Amino acid sequence: MQISCRGRYATRALIELALHHGKAPLPLSSIAQNQDISKKYLQQLMGILKRAGLVRVVKGKKGGFLLAQHPSKITLANILYPVEGEMSIVDCVSDRTLCYRSPECIAHQTWLGLSEAIKRHLESITLADMIKKGISVQAAGGNWD
Repeated sequence: MQISCRGRYATRALIELALHHGKAPLPLSSIAQNQDISKKYLQQLMGILKRAGLVRVVKGKKGGFLLAQHPSKITLANILYPVEGEMSIVDCVSDRTLCYRSPECIAHQTWLGLSEAIKRHLESITLADMIKKGISVQAAGGNWD
């Protein structure tokens, strides 16, 4: 399992919005520039995130994007699943029919447990948590990318 650019870029875009939570909407061009993401690609991602109920659009001259919920309510799982789809350590965890050995596979329960642990971890981390950790790492002089 590997998180693709889609997942990483979606996360970065929502971190940008979370950093501005409670303020004016952020234009797509600002998010794209600040996060070094192609505007066209970001527009596609924001459409997915809007359909997932994570962002909302404010139209007009001073419009842009806002988080649809407080950063403490949006988990990493909420962000990644809409853009990445089902995420399992191996394909047979999400669909046992993909492997003819699944019915007698001794390792299957291990892969299932590992996938579940990753899912629980992604569900336990919020945007607020990521920002808090990132700010403390940054204050210590570290790199949090």
